[in-house]
Amino acid sequence: MSENHKSSHAQWSSKIGFLMAAVGSAIGLGSIWKFPYMTGDSGGSAFVLVFIVSITLIGFPVLVTEWLIGRRGQSNPHASFKKAALQNNTSPAWALLGVFGLLAAFMILSFYSVIGGWSLSYTAKAGMNAFSGLSADATGAIFSDMLANPIQMTIWHTIFMGFTAFIVASGVTAGVEKASKIMMPALAVIMVLIVGYNAINMDFAKGMEFLFKFDLGRMQEVGVGKVLMAALGHAFFCLSLGMAIMVSYGSYLKQDVNLLATARTVIIWDIIFSLMAGLMIFPILFSNGLDPAGGPGLIFITLPIAFGQMSFGVVVGTLFFILLTFAALTSSISILEPITEFLEERTSLSRKASALVGGVTTWAVGILALLSFNVLSDFAVFTITVGGEAKPQGIFDALDYISSKIMLPLTGLGTIILMGWFMNQKSVQDELGLTGTKWTLWQLAVKFVAPLGVIAVFLTELGLFDFLIK
Repeated sequence: MSENHKSSHAQWSSKIGFLMAAVGSAIGLGSIWKFPYMTGDSGGSAFVLVFIVSITLIGFPVLVTEWLIGRRGQSNPHASFKKAALQNNTSPAWALLGVFGLLAAFMILSFYSVIGGWSLSYTAKAGMNAFSGLSADATGAIFSDMLANPIQMTIWHTIFMGFTAFIVASGVTAGVEKASKIMMPALAVIMVLIVGYNAINMDFAKGMEFLFKFDLGRMQEVGVGKVLMAALGHAFFCLSLGMAIMVSYGSYLKQDVNLLATARTVIIWDIIFSLMAGLMIFPILFSNGLDPAGGPGLIFITLPIAFGQMSFGVVVGTLFFILLTFAALTSSISILEPITEFLEERTSLSRKASALVGGVTTWAVGILALLSFNVLSDFAVFTITVGGEAKPQGIFDALDYISSKIMLPLTGLGTIILMGWFMNQKSVQDELGLTGTKWTLWQLAVKFVAPLGVIAVFLTELGLFDFLIK
């Protein structure tokens, strides 16, 4: 089978459509779910500051690189990387970066859809006022009961994956682009409504202080090394880098799109949405005397306590979990897209059939992932050591660990090295339109700052910098 048996390659119908899809992919659960709890766990404003610096210095050049390779390739990620390698007279083995990215996307979507199912489930619970007057133990019990019920989780996981596959099957413009144009403005409106409600009714000043008043003492209390590496890692992962998404999105780009300006816009909006997520959550927590360092359960265990106690809690809680579901969907469709593109171009399958095959396959692995919370809870794929403590990794955790902590940084590192050290720099300079000092700064970022930053993240995830994280 040829690299691309189709006679033509899809393209975004408009720059705004591409921008909405790219921003939607970058935001997702990473900004709405993960950013607040990581901020709470990592010292508040100190984490926020390092995150903003990291996403600018490391995320920006990697994002531009993935788009550039995709646009030049005008094909699926594997073919685009191969074309980039051959055009620059280097080894075609660089095409493996596309394969690793696709495999990472497949693994991530399988458990990401499970979390998307949780958000759907909690949307229904919030709408039925299930959190009214509940204590921390009671909301914890609701979450634990859901995890212990494989049938309930399978139903929600299936619904969420069905939505995702349906949107992607509809095509790049009629599916991914159209859905993003609808969901991203809706997401923004809901966030503004909740932030506005907090500004009037909640301890907004304390939330602002937690996010924006730099406190070195809090940073030292958590551990300077831990805060630096947590922020650096999140900055890289929240942009959907290293999982073939942005290479795939780049392949639908026309030549008149300014990659640098668009990447700058995506990063600015990602930062804005992340900070708004903090302003949605922390004022509510502080007003109800709750701990911001609630970890991954911050949204599903801690926040429902507040929704059950506040005025208009049913409305605010329902809007919040609708928001969370939209954010999850904007990311899940972006993760399924490169898988669908690859199947469509490398097989005889149609677009709809490719989306169905990709969706059903990831759904099946997702079933195994959700069973790791109940039926398969005693099964460990492998064991890792964290802080001297052995932690068995079930299927859900193993998928997360292998994809997020190994495959993504390695793929991102390989991509930025290919760009900085093996591609014709004059052609890159011409395509990006950079000269003088701007080109020098770009070279510095691509050749040194971004690779070293990704290496630091990777080595930290492997525990090689544990002596710094005290």
